[in-house]
Amino acid sequence: MTPTTQTTVGIGGAAESTDMVLNIGPQHPSTHGVLRLKLVLDGERIVRAEPVIGYMHRGAEKLFEARDYRQIIVLANRHDWLSAFSNELGVVLAVERMLGMEVPERAVWTRTLLAELNRVLNHLMFLGSYPLELGGITPVFYAFREREVLQNVMEEVSGGRMHYMFNRVGGLKEDLPAGWTARARAAVAAVRSRMDVFDDLVLGNEIFRGRTRGVGELAPETVHAYGVSGPIARASGVDFDLRRDEPYLAYGDLQDTLKVATRSEGDCLARFEVLLEQTHNALDLADACLDRLAELPPGPINQRLPKVLKAPEGHTYAWTENPLGINGYYLVSKGEKTPYRLKLRSASYNNIQALTELLPGTLVADMVAILGSMFFVVGDIDK
Repeated sequence: MTPTTQTTVGIGGAAESTDMVLNIGPQHPSTHGVLRLKLVLDGERIVRAEPVIGYMHRGAEKLFEARDYRQIIVLANRHDWLSAFSNELGVVLAVERMLGMEVPERAVWTRTLLAELNRVLNHLMFLGSYPLELGGITPVFYAFREREVLQNVMEEVSGGRMHYMFNRVGGLKEDLPAGWTARARAAVAAVRSRMDVFDDLVLGNEIFRGRTRGVGELAPETVHAYGVSGPIARASGVDFDLRRDEPYLAYGDLQDTLKVATRSEGDCLARFEVLLEQTHNALDLADACLDRLAELPPGPINQRLPKVLKAPEGHTYAWTENPLGINGYYLVSKGEKTPYRLKLRSASYNNIQALTELLPGTLVADMVAILGSMFFVVGDIDK
């Protein structure tokens, strides 16, 4: 067979066939903050993609070493500002494991309840903002209406709207306000009754489906290679959820209610569907926790701690199924009142690295659709 020769003919700069380098960010609406994407383009197609991070680095891990075990909670709950309560959990679980401390049952169930309410708050933000990035402005208004209903009960119980600071080593800051469980149950019911907006208005929209179906397909092998977790991994068929596979808090008693949503397509549409299905299930889990709290007798919500809290010498690792994926906390103690080392493994950091595999070969027009479907928070990347 005679070998063929391809010749590119063009005029002016096009004849040079040079690649174009395009920077998306670090200040760009679709990057959810100061994330920079360095793209190399061949025409309208992406050849290489490199996430450039660090523009928001706060040095939280170093600051952990200069704060005692009560103070580090206020630092740890800020990296993913949509999941503050869940962020706090990992720290206190690690310290409690080091201390060999048993937490009162009321605290265990209340923590589980608030973690699931926080999961719904996180997911509603992405359920509203993702269609906005694709040109649909209406869903974000519905999302913020539902978020406000749940924010009210979270603010009532903790005093905070974003950074709750309600977890403590040994339990929670204080008991629930009188009548709060009834108001929380009403809020959950109100949000559930209006979730069909996302089922019908978003998933039923042919433009949304056209922009997301078959776009940005993430292979299970890439998920494993980059340590991707959470809804993004489960949308690619990687069926792993710590709440089911290594239960903590009260999840071991909620296996009948807990449903792990998965898809096999691994595209943008599958990631949105998993997020939406997980939101529905989080509302069911919240109701189950409220039912259990109603059955529990009155009792303490925390443990009495010494004035100076010191963890024994040693090391431990605690991990939690945060709304965006797996968060890990590696705690090393030298027996002092401050950690010798507290290494944070955040979900967004691993998830965003997969863009180097996901974006090449796709069109620039699909870049925002793919980026938005990765459901990340820049503070969670930079820590």
